[in-house]
Amino acid sequence: MEKLHRPPYVVFLEHRLLTMNGWRWIAWADKAIMDDEGELEAFVGVGRDITERKLAEDRIMKSLKEKELLLREVHHRVKNNLQIISTLLSLQSSQIEEEQVIDLYRQSQNRILSIALIHENLYQSEDLTNINFANYVKNLVDDLFHSYGVNSENIHIKLNIKDIIMGIETAIPCGLIINELISNTLKHAFPEGKGEIDVELSEKNAGKYLLKVKDSGKAFPKGFDIDKTDTLGMKLISSLVSQLDGEMVLDKDNKEFKIEFEELKYKERI
Repeated sequence: MEKLHRPPYVVFLEHRLLTMNGWRWIAWADKAIMDDEGELEAFVGVGRDITERKLAEDRIMKSLKEKELLLREVHHRVKNNLQIISTLLSLQSSQIEEEQVIDLYRQSQNRILSIALIHENLYQSEDLTNINFANYVKNLVDDLFHSYGVNSENIHIKLNIKDIIMGIETAIPCGLIINELISNTLKHAFPEGKGEIDVELSEKNAGKYLLKVKDSGKAFPKGFDIDKTDTLGMKLISSLVSQLDGEMVLDKDNKEFKIEFEELKYKERI
């Protein structure tokens, strides 16, 4: 009644009504009739039985809730299975003495865990299709530092990532790129065990991003050409940049990788 005294002088409401045939849902549309002084004189109301619609909405909400629980369980199990694979690689590598082979196992573990982190973030998030990328990268960096036994007091990392919410289609390849770049830096850039790494991700405009990764470590070898290197890490980075329909530029003087890419749209699987 109070709302009928104020513009637009119309009220919509729904309520349950107990009838001889049980509870029914009624939707009302009420319109005020004002006198010459602008005071409420009367109102006209039209009621409509919406019980069937309400029951259908309840069924849909229940179905959506079940699907959400199922999807969370899928993300949880994928994460667990990936961690099991990582643990198996760790156990296998413990039986190997050749350092180069152990390093290959470690790299594979880190790549697997970078994907597992995506599913862990999705499992814990209210949004089951997008993640907070800043939180994800922080956890990824912590895992990499632990994997390579890095002292965070000697090697500092600066993360400058805005509040970017990214879909899983884009987050996985982008996360793997960051994993590869930081892993290469930790392995090769700081022979004295000290330095700084900068990681910056910004949104240039809707759905377009710029990723920058640089470090203060030793310079690239003379004649280093990113397009001609045959290491698995650089090949993987190039492949992932292509997957993101992006472009990568290396500023060798400043030791800075710049990668521009767009948010990937979900494509229906066949």
